[in-house]
Amino acid sequence: MMSRKTRISIIAAVVVVLLGQKVLQRKSDDAPADGKRKPAVATAIAPAKPRMYGAIAFTPCTLRSFMSRDSLEAQCATFEVPEDHARPGGRKIALNIAWLPATNEADATPDPLFMLAGGPGQAAVETFPAMDPLLREVRKRRHIVLVDQRGTGKSNKLACKPGDDAPDAAVEPSAEAMRTQAAACVADLSKHADLRFYTTTDAVADLEAVRKAIGADRVNLMGVSYGTRVAQQYAMHHPDAIRSIVLDSPVPNTIKLGNIFARNLEDALALQFAQCTKVAACKDALGDPRAELETLLTSLRAQPATVRYRDAVTGEQREGLLRAESVAGLVRMYAYMPAAAALLPKLIHEANNGRREDLMALAQMIAGSMQDSMAIGMQMSVVCSEDGDSMVSRAEDAGTVLGNLMPRGMAAMCAAWPKGKVPADFNRPLATKVPALVLAGEFDPVTPPRYGEEIAKSLPNGRLFVLRGQGHSVLGAGCMPKLFAQFVEKADAKALDGSCLDKLGYTPPFTSFNGWEP
Repeated sequence: MMSRKTRISIIAAVVVVLLGQKVLQRKSDDAPADGKRKPAVATAIAPAKPRMYGAIAFTPCTLRSFMSRDSLEAQCATFEVPEDHARPGGRKIALNIAWLPATNEADATPDPLFMLAGGPGQAAVETFPAMDPLLREVRKRRHIVLVDQRGTGKSNKLACKPGDDAPDAAVEPSAEAMRTQAAACVADLSKHADLRFYTTTDAVADLEAVRKAIGADRVNLMGVSYGTRVAQQYAMHHPDAIRSIVLDSPVPNTIKLGNIFARNLEDALALQFAQCTKVAACKDALGDPRAELETLLTSLRAQPATVRYRDAVTGEQREGLLRAESVAGLVRMYAYMPAAAALLPKLIHEANNGRREDLMALAQMIAGSMQDSMAIGMQMSVVCSEDGDSMVSRAEDAGTVLGNLMPRGMAAMCAAWPKGKVPADFNRPLATKVPALVLAGEFDPVTPPRYGEEIAKSLPNGRLFVLRGQGHSVLGAGCMPKLFAQFVEKADAKALDGSCLDKLGYTPPFTSFNGWEP
């Protein structure tokens, strides 16, 4: 059964507003027998003379991620920065950096591309291998630089250690229990980190230090999800250092994250579930998915169900307690990917008819993936410092799938978390003449197209593409990689011919586990 510790971890993990990578991944062939994923690694190949990129010495390494079966040859280094940039003589953080040289180095441009990962809590070096195929055209003439944001990956990762794993099936954790768990994590992490200095603003200062160290006068920024916040903040404070900026699934500087989750998910589900209600075969077989979901959630809120299921990773038979919040978390994460969300109406309908094992197995798999892929401590430092005052319950969210679970839980944990300083202009809209490409998915459940529209209004050399039928993180959809490469090459968003995106369509809803109606 799901322990109190696990449930608290899920609340912290699913509060991730801006996931840069999708978390549903097929188990790789070399996954260990215990079902626990291997962490992404940057493995040194052999002793070699360092290669200098500016003032930073790099050595050969191999990048590998659980999100990708392919290894990736790169150059790796560490680069020390002050934990508190106002005290350069104080404690240092060794930033983990990977450099992927341009494949045609003789013709390489002087302005590299920095990829900024999502979360908050994901690491750029870990997540990049899965994205490499999308950037191969860009890499022909441009270096790629990956910096694990402080508190993630190998940059002094802030990972909360598991607490007591004893089952607690009777009640949901109280606010006091969640504060206690957060305080325990603070006490542990504070042995090697001052948690006040792991904010977006601190990360921006790190990126500027790296840019200067490699000797690049200007850089191109590609932010995905939470990475778009980092990119916008960097562009605000270092405008002369930016050649171009790409914002994939962005959130505006003006938005605080506390109350965006419930309503944005409802809007996305309405669009995605409409794909079933518009198809007679789906509606006849599965009914109204939103109404079916409400029936299931109401039932589980009244009485969580004990379910025997086969573990989706190990294949072992297990037994666990299926709760309403577990289903809500699964629905939210599937909504990030319309191809996965197409299965939701069938899963929900089956669960309402007593067949809950598939839903349970997937809910548990999601929980494990989320826990493993996020540096929860770093996430807390960012969210509590920058968005903590917006973590309040709202009456209008009470009847939604998520309700007020996330802001209530985060507010409790933030009460125990040290807060960093936020600049006075942190929530000012980004207004710059820097060429900008803004991308949004029509069905995005967390950063909807209206966010992209708001950002683009103050970017005179920017352009917004809303991708039909897509969810969160859309760079890989259709011809978008080609357009992305053209933009980085020419730094002219308005000249792009986006007509190829018209070929994007909608994923039909599954009416059975064999797929959709022909």
